[in-house]
Amino acid sequence: QVQLQESGPGLVKPSQTLSLTCTVSGGSITTSNYAWAWIRQPPGKGREWMGVIVYEGSTFYSPSFKSRTSISRDTSKNQFTLQLSSVTPEDTAVYYCAGKLSNSPYYYTSRSYEYDYWGQGTQVTVSS
Repeated sequence: QVQLQESGPGLVKPSQTLSLTCTVSGGSITTSNYAWAWIRQPPGKGREWMGVIVYEGSTFYSPSFKSRTSISRDTSKNQFTLQLSSVTPEDTAVYYCAGKLSNSPYYYTSRSYEYDYWGQGTQVTVSS
C-alpha cells in the first residue's frame, strides 16, 4: 500500500519561497511507470495541478506555475519536494502530493482525479 505524507511550514511570508516535502512509503519513487505530483486547493476553489516528477526524474509543470515552481527528489530518502518562489497571499491553499501508476512509461496527467494515491494535505498560509 503506497502512502504519502506532506511536510513543511504552515506559514510563509510574502515574497519568500514555499518548500514542501512528500515522503513516500510502501513503494519506491523510482519504480517504473509511477508519476508523482503536487496539487493544491485554494480556499473556495477547485484543485490545481502544479507539476509532476516522473519515476526516471523528468519534470513537467503547469504553465500557470512553471516560472515559479521546481520539483525535485531525493531517492535515498524516497521523497520529492516542491519549491514555489515569490509567494503571495493568493498561494494560500491546502497542498497535496499525489502518485499515479500507469500502464505506460513516462505517462503523466494534469487531471487530479486520475491520481491513485494522495497525502492527507497540508495547509499553507501566506501572510506577513
